[in-house]
Amino acid sequence: MKIAILGAGSNAYGLAAFTADAGHEPVLWSPSGSRGRGLAEGQMLEATGALEFEGPVGVADTAAEAVSGAGLVMIAMPVNGHRMAIDALVPALDPGTPVIISSHSSFAALYLSRALKKAEKATTIIAWGTTLLTARQKSDTTVTVNTIRQKVDMATVPYSAMEAGHALCTDLFGDRFVPRDGLIAVALSNLNPQNHLGIALMNLTRMEKGESWGQGEHVTPAVGNFIEALDAERLAVVDAFGLKTKTVREHFSTSFHVPLASVSEMNQQMHAEGRGGSGPSSFDSRYIFEDVPFGLVATSALARMVGVPVPLHDAGIAIFSAACGRDLAADNDLLPALDFTAMDRTTLETLCREGY
Repeated sequence: MKIAILGAGSNAYGLAAFTADAGHEPVLWSPSGSRGRGLAEGQMLEATGALEFEGPVGVADTAAEAVSGAGLVMIAMPVNGHRMAIDALVPALDPGTPVIISSHSSFAALYLSRALKKAEKATTIIAWGTTLLTARQKSDTTVTVNTIRQKVDMATVPYSAMEAGHALCTDLFGDRFVPRDGLIAVALSNLNPQNHLGIALMNLTRMEKGESWGQGEHVTPAVGNFIEALDAERLAVVDAFGLKTKTVREHFSTSFHVPLASVSEMNQQMHAEGRGGSGPSSFDSRYIFEDVPFGLVATSALARMVGVPVPLHDAGIAIFSAACGRDLAADNDLLPALDFTAMDRTTLETLCREGY
């Protein structure tokens, strides 16, 4: 199967290696055109770590070229590029070609659903609560895959496509997908924003000074306690919607293959085993400029919808906005496009079940 992967960063490179290793034909598209040049010139993609692969991977000049003839489209880029990618994707998408959003945030699936309706097209939209794998792009042709997750939450729009969507994901990527009760559950199962808030806030000067530091090593007991307190807020929102998602402890255990313990203890074990990863070495990090406006802001909006206070999430948004010198919530171009603040719970739940 030809698989169009919209993106050319670490997540996209990891997915390209995974799908090519399984015998498929991934084609990457770099929106900026600045990545994948070596691959476009015929050099091999080399993956090391949790996945060993070396082979050719296609690179397209345009989204339309990437999507043409594809049996599956995957959006695998930072969420601040999802609206742009969807706008480029929809005119070229053949009706019925499924689209996976990896990973889903700020109800990008609803933005895609609305765009498809305007274009008089229909297909299954599959939203993943996190990425299939974690990876670090080492060069234009190499990627290190740190881990392949044991469990990934998923949902479909429309909800009636869940069985078929789950079967597709399982066939292509293995028996690791957990169907959740709709798109809101998946929106609230993306734990990166809260986890990255704790890690980045408590290690901000390391990032700003460009230090080389171990991420797992620096999820100390205090940082772990903060992350678990953030998780308690998120789980209160989940409960108010009458839903169920994994806890942050379950997330770390199943994602990184460590016995269930406290967040700090699991990260310390990952570090001791050489799997703790590296923390961001720049203030200009997705931990701030993606996870705050598109992750924390979305969780906060859902909390307000059901009247649940999330003071730590709200404080994180305010603190990072102050550190950046601007309102990071204004960077979110998905929720305003959906007129999200005007939605009530019933409207949102209906859209998440049926789409536009």
